[in-house]
Amino acid sequence: MAGFSVNRIAQSFIRPAEPTPVVSESLSCIDRVPGLRHTVRSLHVFEHGKEPVSAIRDALSKVLVWYYPFAGRFVGSIPDGDVHVACTGEGVWFVEAKAGYTLGDVNKLDHPLVISEDELLPQPGPDMDPLSMPVMMQVTEFTCGGFVIGLIAVHTLADGLGAAQFLNAIADLAQGLPEPTVKPVWSRELIPNPPKLPPGPPPVFPSFNLQQHVSDVDSTDVAYVKAQYMDSTGHFCSTFDVCIAKAWQARTRSIGLSPETLVHVCFFASTRHLLKSLPDGFYGNCFYPVTATATSGAVTSAKLIEVVKMIRDAKGKLSGDFARWAVGDFEKDPYQLTFEYNSLFVSDWTRLGFLEVDYGWGIPSHVVPFQYVHFMAVAILAPPPAPKKGTRIMTQCVEKEHLPAFRDEMKSFY
Repeated sequence: MAGFSVNRIAQSFIRPAEPTPVVSESLSCIDRVPGLRHTVRSLHVFEHGKEPVSAIRDALSKVLVWYYPFAGRFVGSIPDGDVHVACTGEGVWFVEAKAGYTLGDVNKLDHPLVISEDELLPQPGPDMDPLSMPVMMQVTEFTCGGFVIGLIAVHTLADGLGAAQFLNAIADLAQGLPEPTVKPVWSRELIPNPPKLPPGPPPVFPSFNLQQHVSDVDSTDVAYVKAQYMDSTGHFCSTFDVCIAKAWQARTRSIGLSPETLVHVCFFASTRHLLKSLPDGFYGNCFYPVTATATSGAVTSAKLIEVVKMIRDAKGKLSGDFARWAVGDFEKDPYQLTFEYNSLFVSDWTRLGFLEVDYGWGIPSHVVPFQYVHFMAVAILAPPPAPKKGTRIMTQCVEKEHLPAFRDEMKSFY
């Protein structure tokens, strides 16, 4: 990777193009979940552009008039429950960079990366706290005319759907629209705020030596499992269900826990459709943790469609569980997650809206998420780079000694 670097030629805070309200915006109880106070990094690859840096920089400044909390700063303490957004208009950290080679020279950023993602992601100054700034952005131009947007966003302000809404708004203004197609709505007060449980011990964030691995799943293999599931149960299952069942079973088999040990797979299901009062344009966190649990022996020995059913059964409880949580009918806060080696956490990037972003030269050929943290075993679903078809499963979920077995399990889909 040392042979491929970029030249960062300018960096500054991009402020709103017009005066914005100087207010303190309260966050919802979901926004304030301690586990969300981390950065989500991603690369957005576009093969065509014409002076994209200036177009995106100008559009960002204009869109911050609408999305002014992104130009503010987080203040307060999450453990004390008083964190909020000070809408100061200080701006978004924006980096302009150039690469002296083409996207083709770096395999269009397909896996495995031949250029470090750190070259393409914005680097804050030494006196900056990245967790205090809702978003940072770097636009790197390549000699072929393509460009890459490196985005670092703090999950506390927006979930994946909200972050994609923000980028699509920038794209709207880059194309010359006078205002975003979707108007932003704060409305955090519409998120349920059930009574708090008595404070317990602070969350424990272990440190694992988790290894990255990427598997591309062919759509015909997924279709075969879907047909099997339909024949067996008479019900539909999704590509998400099939791919996550495969990753969960492969991981469970490879880490070799005792058969009676409970293993979990957890994913964060959007609950926008369950909150009828929530208006279009809401971009805050709005999800509920859905967890499927079984013994290691049950997951290891099951047929793949039986693991799919475990996941479908857990998803089927979403509306009831969320409704009970909303009125305080719970003994343990479902958002206070525990991070242990017997748990796999899943993020789905296939339908968030990032793949529809068009700054004027076409949609991205590839979006590369890096939603990895050292304390959490993660699997991310994303589309492979165009023109490839199917689903890419990006994982950082097993330690080094378990990686060979996990890799072998992921090769055999049935």
